[in-house]
Amino acid sequence: MIVVTGATGQLGRLVVEGLLERVPAQQVAVAVRSPEKAADWAARGVEVREADYGRPETLVGAFRAGETVLLVSGSEVGSRVPQHTAVVEAAKAAGVARLVYTGVLGGDEATFDLAAEHRATEAAILASGLPYTFLRNGWYTENFTAGAAGAVERGVVLGSSGDGRLATAARADYAAAAVAVLTGEGHENRAYELSGDTSWNLAEYAAELSARSGRPVAYRDVAPQEHLDALVGAGLPAGFAAILVDVDAAVRRGELDRDRGVLSALIGRPTTPLADSVQAALGA
Repeated sequence: MIVVTGATGQLGRLVVEGLLERVPAQQVAVAVRSPEKAADWAARGVEVREADYGRPETLVGAFRAGETVLLVSGSEVGSRVPQHTAVVEAAKAAGVARLVYTGVLGGDEATFDLAAEHRATEAAILASGLPYTFLRNGWYTENFTAGAAGAVERGVVLGSSGDGRLATAARADYAAAAVAVLTGEGHENRAYELSGDTSWNLAEYAAELSARSGRPVAYRDVAPQEHLDALVGAGLPAGFAAILVDVDAAVRRGELDRDRGVLSALIGRPTTPLADSVQAALGA
Protein backbone atom coordinates (compact mmCIF):
# COMPACT_ATOMS: atom_id res chain seq x y z
CA MET A 1 0.00 0.00 0.00
CA ILE A 2 1.14 3.52 -0.83
CA VAL A 3 -0.09 6.20 1.59
CA VAL A 4 -0.14 9.89 0.69
CA THR A 5 -0.47 12.37 3.54
CA GLY A 6 -1.74 15.90 2.95
CA ALA A 7 -3.46 14.42 -0.07
CA THR A 8 -6.16 17.07 -0.44
CA GLY A 9 -3.59 19.83 -0.93
CA GLN A 10 -2.45 21.05 -4.33
CA LEU A 11 0.61 18.80 -4.58
CA GLY A 12 -1.00 15.84 -2.85
CA ARG A 13 -3.94 15.73 -5.23
CA LEU A 14 -1.63 15.64 -8.22
CA VAL A 15 0.37 12.82 -6.65
CA VAL A 16 -2.72 10.72 -5.97
CA GLU A 17 -4.01 11.21 -9.51
CA GLY A 18 -0.61 10.19 -10.83
CA LEU A 19 -0.57 7.08 -8.67
CA LEU A 20 -4.00 6.05 -9.89
CA GLU A 21 -2.62 6.03 -13.42
CA ARG A 22 0.08 3.57 -12.33
CA VAL A 23 -1.43 1.26 -9.70
CA PRO A 24 -4.90 -0.02 -8.77
CA ALA A 25 -6.89 2.23 -6.44
CA GLN A 26 -6.92 -0.56 -3.85
CA GLN A 27 -3.16 -0.06 -3.46
CA VAL A 28 -3.49 3.62 -2.59
CA ALA A 29 -4.52 5.24 0.68
CA VAL A 30 -4.80 8.91 1.60
CA ALA A 31 -4.21 10.23 5.11
CA VAL A 32 -5.97 13.57 5.36
CA ARG A 33 -7.09 16.14 7.92
CA SER A 34 -10.68 16.20 6.62
CA PRO A 35 -11.77 12.81 5.23
CA GLU A 36 -14.91 14.33 3.71
CA LYS A 37 -12.70 16.27 1.29
CA ALA A 38 -11.44 12.94 -0.09
CA ALA A 39 -14.88 11.48 -0.77
CA ASP A 40 -14.23 11.52 -4.51
CA TRP A 41 -11.29 9.18 -4.06
CA ALA A 42 -13.20 6.92 -1.66
CA ALA A 43 -15.78 6.51 -4.42
CA ARG A 44 -12.98 5.33 -6.72
CA GLY A 45 -11.74 2.70 -4.27
CA VAL A 46 -8.99 4.63 -2.48
CA GLU A 47 -8.81 4.03 1.26
CA VAL A 48 -9.31 7.26 3.23
CA ARG A 49 -7.79 7.67 6.69
CA GLU A 50 -7.90 10.61 9.07
CA ALA A 51 -4.49 12.09 9.87
CA ASP A 52 -4.04 15.65 11.12
CA TYR A 53 -0.40 16.71 11.54
CA GLY A 54 -1.41 19.01 14.39
CA ARG A 55 -3.35 16.30 16.29
CA PRO A 56 -0.93 13.43 16.97
CA GLU A 57 -3.72 11.25 18.33
CA THR A 58 -5.15 11.01 14.80
CA LEU A 59 -1.84 9.65 13.52
CA VAL A 60 -2.09 6.52 15.66
CA GLY A 61 -3.33 3.86 13.28
CA ALA A 62 -2.95 6.08 10.22
CA PHE A 63 -0.17 3.84 8.89
CA ARG A 64 0.40 0.09 8.63
CA ALA A 65 3.46 -2.12 8.69
CA GLY A 66 5.15 -2.50 5.32
CA GLU A 67 3.56 0.55 3.70
CA THR A 68 5.35 3.25 1.72
CA VAL A 69 4.36 6.68 3.04
CA LEU A 70 4.69 10.04 1.33
CA LEU A 71 4.95 12.82 3.89
CA VAL A 72 3.93 15.98 2.05
CA SER A 73 5.37 18.88 4.03
CA GLY A 74 2.77 20.88 5.94
CA SER A 75 1.71 24.41 5.09
CA GLU A 76 1.88 25.89 8.58
CA VAL A 77 5.29 27.56 8.58
CA GLY A 78 6.63 27.69 12.11
CA SER A 79 4.73 24.59 13.22
CA ARG A 80 6.10 22.05 10.79
CA VAL A 81 8.87 20.55 12.91
CA PRO A 82 6.60 19.20 15.68
CA GLN A 83 3.93 18.27 13.15
CA HIS A 84 6.32 16.40 10.88
CA THR A 85 8.05 14.76 13.83
CA ALA A 86 4.70 13.42 15.02
CA VAL A 87 4.16 11.84 11.59
CA VAL A 88 7.65 10.32 11.62
CA GLU A 89 7.09 8.85 15.07
CA ALA A 90 3.74 7.38 14.05
CA ALA A 91 5.26 5.90 10.90
CA LYS A 92 8.09 4.32 12.88
CA ALA A 93 5.70 2.90 15.46
CA ALA A 94 3.64 1.36 12.66
CA GLY A 95 6.70 -0.21 11.01
CA VAL A 96 6.32 1.38 7.59
CA ALA A 97 8.72 0.16 4.92
CA ARG A 98 9.81 3.59 3.66
CA LEU A 99 9.12 7.26 4.31
CA VAL A 100 9.31 9.67 1.37
CA TYR A 101 9.51 13.37 2.28
CA THR A 102 9.03 16.51 0.19
CA GLY A 103 11.72 18.88 1.43
CA VAL A 104 13.47 21.82 -0.20
CA LEU A 105 16.22 22.22 -2.77
CA GLY A 106 19.67 22.23 -1.22
CA GLY A 107 18.87 20.23 1.89
CA ASP A 108 21.58 20.81 4.49
CA GLU A 109 23.30 23.32 2.19
CA ALA A 110 20.27 25.63 1.97
CA THR A 111 20.81 28.74 4.09
CA PHE A 112 17.48 30.56 3.70
CA ASP A 113 15.12 30.59 6.67
CA LEU A 114 12.38 28.53 5.04
CA ALA A 115 14.79 25.60 4.74
CA ALA A 116 15.31 25.25 8.50
CA GLU A 117 12.15 23.25 9.15
CA HIS A 118 12.93 20.95 6.24
CA ARG A 119 16.45 20.30 7.56
CA ALA A 120 15.01 19.49 10.98
CA THR A 121 12.46 17.12 9.45
CA GLU A 122 15.11 15.28 7.47
CA ALA A 123 17.16 14.96 10.66
CA ALA A 124 14.16 13.45 12.46
CA ILE A 125 13.65 10.95 9.66
CA LEU A 126 17.31 9.95 9.70
CA ALA A 127 17.21 9.58 13.49
CA SER A 128 14.16 7.31 13.21
CA GLY A 129 16.17 4.72 11.30
CA LEU A 130 13.38 4.32 8.74
CA PRO A 131 14.33 3.75 5.11
CA TYR A 132 13.75 7.07 3.36
CA THR A 133 13.75 9.05 0.15
CA PHE A 134 14.16 12.82 0.26
CA LEU A 135 12.55 14.78 -2.57
CA ARG A 136 14.18 18.19 -2.24
CA ASN A 137 11.84 20.25 -4.35
CA GLY A 138 12.93 23.52 -5.87
CA TRP A 139 10.57 26.44 -6.30
CA TYR A 140 7.20 25.87 -7.95
CA THR A 141 6.60 28.09 -10.96
CA GLU A 142 3.07 28.51 -9.61
CA ASN A 143 4.53 30.43 -6.65
CA PHE A 144 4.90 33.22 -9.19
CA THR A 145 2.21 32.58 -11.77
CA ALA A 146 -0.50 32.52 -9.10
CA GLY A 147 -0.07 36.28 -9.09
CA ALA A 148 0.40 36.66 -12.84
CA ALA A 149 -2.90 38.40 -13.53
CA GLY A 150 -2.29 40.94 -10.79
CA ALA A 151 1.22 41.64 -12.04
CA VAL A 152 -0.13 42.24 -15.54
CA GLU A 153 -2.81 44.55 -14.16
CA ARG A 154 -0.24 46.59 -12.22
CA GLY A 155 2.36 46.39 -14.97
CA VAL A 156 5.02 45.55 -12.39
CA VAL A 157 6.74 42.51 -10.91
CA LEU A 158 8.25 43.61 -7.61
CA GLY A 159 11.16 41.82 -5.96
CA SER A 160 14.56 42.09 -4.36
CA SER A 161 16.41 39.23 -6.05
CA GLY A 162 18.40 41.36 -8.50
CA ASP A 163 19.58 39.29 -11.45
CA GLY A 164 19.40 36.06 -9.44
CA ARG A 165 18.02 33.09 -11.33
CA LEU A 166 15.57 30.35 -10.39
CA ALA A 167 15.31 26.91 -11.94
CA THR A 168 11.63 26.39 -11.22
CA ALA A 169 9.33 23.61 -12.34
CA ALA A 170 5.57 23.17 -12.37
CA ARG A 171 3.87 21.56 -9.40
CA ALA A 172 2.86 18.70 -11.72
CA ASP A 173 6.54 18.02 -12.43
CA TYR A 174 7.32 17.59 -8.74
CA ALA A 175 4.22 15.43 -8.32
CA ALA A 176 5.44 13.20 -11.15
CA ALA A 177 8.75 12.79 -9.33
CA ALA A 178 6.94 11.65 -6.20
CA VAL A 179 4.95 9.14 -8.22
CA ALA A 180 8.12 7.80 -9.83
CA VAL A 181 9.80 7.34 -6.46
CA LEU A 182 6.74 5.82 -4.79
CA THR A 183 6.19 3.26 -7.55
CA GLY A 184 9.76 2.62 -8.73
CA GLU A 185 12.77 0.68 -7.50
CA GLY A 186 16.19 1.78 -6.29
CA HIS A 187 15.18 4.97 -4.46
CA GLU A 188 15.75 3.82 -0.89
CA ASN A 189 17.97 6.01 1.28
CA ARG A 190 18.56 8.55 -1.47
CA ALA A 191 18.11 12.32 -1.69
CA TYR A 192 17.12 13.97 -4.95
CA GLU A 193 17.79 17.66 -5.61
CA LEU A 194 14.93 18.62 -7.92
CA SER A 195 14.68 21.73 -10.08
CA GLY A 196 13.60 22.84 -13.54
CA ASP A 197 15.63 22.32 -16.68
CA THR A 198 15.91 26.03 -17.43
CA SER A 199 16.49 28.97 -15.10
CA TRP A 200 15.13 32.50 -15.37
CA ASN A 201 15.20 35.77 -13.45
CA LEU A 202 12.36 38.10 -12.55
CA ALA A 203 13.13 40.47 -15.41
CA GLU A 204 12.68 37.57 -17.82
CA TYR A 205 9.50 36.56 -16.03
CA ALA A 206 8.12 40.08 -16.41
CA ALA A 207 9.02 39.99 -20.10
CA GLU A 208 7.17 36.69 -20.49
CA LEU A 209 4.10 38.15 -18.80
CA SER A 210 4.25 41.09 -21.19
CA ALA A 211 4.65 38.86 -24.24
CA ARG A 212 1.75 36.61 -23.28
CA SER A 213 -0.62 39.38 -22.20
CA GLY A 214 0.24 41.99 -24.81
CA ARG A 215 0.57 44.56 -22.03
CA PRO A 216 3.75 46.18 -20.70
CA VAL A 217 5.10 44.50 -17.57
CA ALA A 218 8.48 45.41 -16.04
CA TYR A 219 10.52 44.05 -13.17
CA ARG A 220 11.17 46.54 -10.41
CA ASP A 221 14.10 45.50 -8.24
CA VAL A 222 14.06 47.15 -4.82
CA ALA A 223 16.00 46.99 -1.57
CA PRO A 224 14.94 44.20 0.82
CA GLN A 225 13.33 46.61 3.30
CA GLU A 226 11.26 48.27 0.59
CA HIS A 227 10.23 44.84 -0.65
CA LEU A 228 9.21 43.85 2.88
CA ASP A 229 7.23 47.06 3.36
CA ALA A 230 5.44 46.55 0.04
CA LEU A 231 4.42 42.98 0.89
CA VAL A 232 3.15 43.96 4.32
CA GLY A 233 1.33 46.91 2.76
CA ALA A 234 -0.34 44.49 0.37
CA GLY A 235 -1.76 42.58 3.33
CA LEU A 236 0.74 39.77 3.93
CA PRO A 237 1.54 38.92 7.56
CA ALA A 238 4.90 40.42 8.52
CA GLY A 239 6.45 37.05 9.33
CA PHE A 240 5.52 35.50 6.02
CA ALA A 241 6.58 38.62 4.13
CA ALA A 242 10.00 38.38 5.80
CA ILE A 243 10.32 34.78 4.64
CA LEU A 244 9.62 35.80 1.04
CA VAL A 245 12.20 38.59 1.18
CA ASP A 246 14.72 36.14 2.62
CA VAL A 247 14.02 33.77 -0.28
CA ASP A 248 14.76 36.58 -2.72
CA ALA A 249 18.12 36.99 -0.99
CA ALA A 250 18.74 33.28 -1.53
CA VAL A 251 17.85 33.70 -5.21
CA ARG A 252 20.48 36.45 -5.46
CA ARG A 253 23.01 34.01 -4.00
CA GLY A 254 22.11 31.38 -6.59
CA GLU A 255 20.66 28.86 -4.13
CA LEU A 256 17.57 28.14 -6.25
CA ASP A 257 19.43 27.66 -9.52
CA ARG A 258 21.17 24.32 -9.11
CA ASP A 259 20.99 20.62 -9.93
CA ARG A 260 19.20 21.13 -13.22
CA GLY A 261 18.42 17.89 -15.03
CA VAL A 262 17.85 15.65 -12.00
CA LEU A 263 14.09 16.18 -12.01
CA SER A 264 13.65 15.63 -15.74
CA ALA A 265 15.76 12.47 -15.57
CA LEU A 266 13.63 11.14 -12.72
CA ILE A 267 10.31 11.77 -14.47
CA GLY A 268 11.53 10.80 -17.94
CA ARG A 269 10.56 14.02 -19.70
CA PRO A 270 11.53 17.71 -19.78
CA THR A 271 10.17 19.92 -17.03
CA THR A 272 7.40 22.38 -17.88
CA PRO A 273 8.78 25.58 -19.48
CA LEU A 274 8.09 28.93 -17.84
CA ALA A 275 6.24 30.10 -20.96
CA ASP A 276 3.78 27.23 -20.69
CA SER A 277 3.06 27.97 -17.03
CA VAL A 278 2.55 31.66 -17.75
CA GLN A 279 0.22 30.84 -20.63
CA ALA A 280 -1.81 28.53 -18.42
CA ALA A 281 -2.04 31.15 -15.69
CA LEU A 282 -3.15 33.92 -18.01
CA GLY A 283 -5.29 31.76 -20.27
CA ALA A 284 -3.44 33.37 -23.16
